[in-house]
Amino acid sequence: MSIIKTPQKHYPKGTITRRCIALGIDFLGIWLVSSLLGSSKIGIQFVQIFVFILAWLILRVVIVVNNQGQSLGRWAVDLKVLAIENGQIVSRIPQLSALLQREGIICFNTLLASIGLSNIIANPTAILFLLPLVIDCGAALSNAKMRQAFHDRYARTIIVSSQRGYSLDLKIQRLVEKVQRNVRR
Repeated sequence: MSIIKTPQKHYPKGTITRRCIALGIDFLGIWLVSSLLGSSKIGIQFVQIFVFILAWLILRVVIVVNNQGQSLGRWAVDLKVLAIENGQIVSRIPQLSALLQREGIICFNTLLASIGLSNIIANPTAILFLLPLVIDCGAALSNAKMRQAFHDRYARTIIVSSQRGYSLDLKIQRLVEKVQRNVRR
């Protein structure tokens, strides 16, 4: 009996730009929802934090499990999250525990970023709250082969390009090119 190794299906890795756009779309949507429940006082708002975490878990875990690995932001730019086993990409979305680990890390980092951005006018040093998010996502820049951020490495996941989605980044790029052509005339 011989072991036959089947060739792995190729998945194009999601570009850093698309990943940033997808994270930005998800972050802004959740931040807007949570900020509606906050007050105008400066400081940390516990109700706002609770709503942020709850909305993050719904958008980035529950919807991803039920939508073939895509959150709203990832759907908008044709990306999805897949699991990795033994260094090989598996053709399925990660298990719930892996998604919770992954999104727990990125939720904490984005929560700190939202607190920092909310308080930056009163305290300019609040910009330091962005550092955990920058360090976490910056890890994807150091890994040219797999493009995994820290939270991806920890949860053994990867972001790949998808066939289904809205292609928002491509539509905006075409619109900008069209406007540039019209301006030149």
